[in-house]
Amino acid sequence: MDLVLLVKAAVMGVVEGLTEFLPISSTGHLILAGSLLGFDDEKAKVFDIAIQTGAILAVIIVYWAKIRATLVALPTQRQAQRFALNVLIAFLPAVVLGLLFGKAIKAHLFTPAVVASTFIIGAFIIIWAERRPRETVRIHDVDAMTWQDALKVGLVQCFAMIPGTSRSGATIIGGMLLGLSRQAATDFSFYLAIPTLIGAGAYSLYKERALLSMADLPLFLVGLFFSFVSAWLCVRWLLRYISTHSFTPFAWYRIVFGLIVLATWFTGWVTWAE
Repeated sequence: MDLVLLVKAAVMGVVEGLTEFLPISSTGHLILAGSLLGFDDEKAKVFDIAIQTGAILAVIIVYWAKIRATLVALPTQRQAQRFALNVLIAFLPAVVLGLLFGKAIKAHLFTPAVVASTFIIGAFIIIWAERRPRETVRIHDVDAMTWQDALKVGLVQCFAMIPGTSRSGATIIGGMLLGLSRQAATDFSFYLAIPTLIGAGAYSLYKERALLSMADLPLFLVGLFFSFVSAWLCVRWLLRYISTHSFTPFAWYRIVFGLIVLATWFTGWVTWAE
């Protein structure tokens, strides 16, 4: 395996791990990094989705106490059953809409104008959500969520199918707008990411299996490893950060990044259109 290619895989893994769970769109950053590195062919697109599994493993480890307790209590305890059902309910809308409209979205919405617009529009939504009165918060813990709350967050997650929106941004900020506290919205976003990203990675690998061979295994393992390490550090930092800070700095970052998308498109430095 080419050493340079492995270094590129490591860089892409770090980008994935650092951006997957922040409200800044990992997809947009992976496209930019991949284009600058020359790592943007069809196999690279499968790689970008597959290495999300490494980031998800980091979430599982960070939240293992809650996950383990839920699995152990699932056969007998109503609370554990309700929590698991809420995650499943929130997961289903993305599955249904992804299967129905995934190809159309990739064909028509993956343009620089859409990516830049969603970055900037999302930024103003974050600022609005953070400036709302705290009295609007009615749910401070994920265990207090009803199935209706879970369904609404799941529907909001579907907006992340639009390039540049950010799955984490949609679920966290959407959850806050729906009455969840910043902590509860972040926690539920992470739990919801487990089936969503594992499912997306498995589906992508299966669908594009003809592109892959055993010779690609080292490439994917490197990406998975660096995605895991960087995501583990990022998730632990984010959980400390949100206890005393808002998401507003990420909004300003999104505006800057949206302008970068436009600049790199106009200059031809990055091929954003698929």
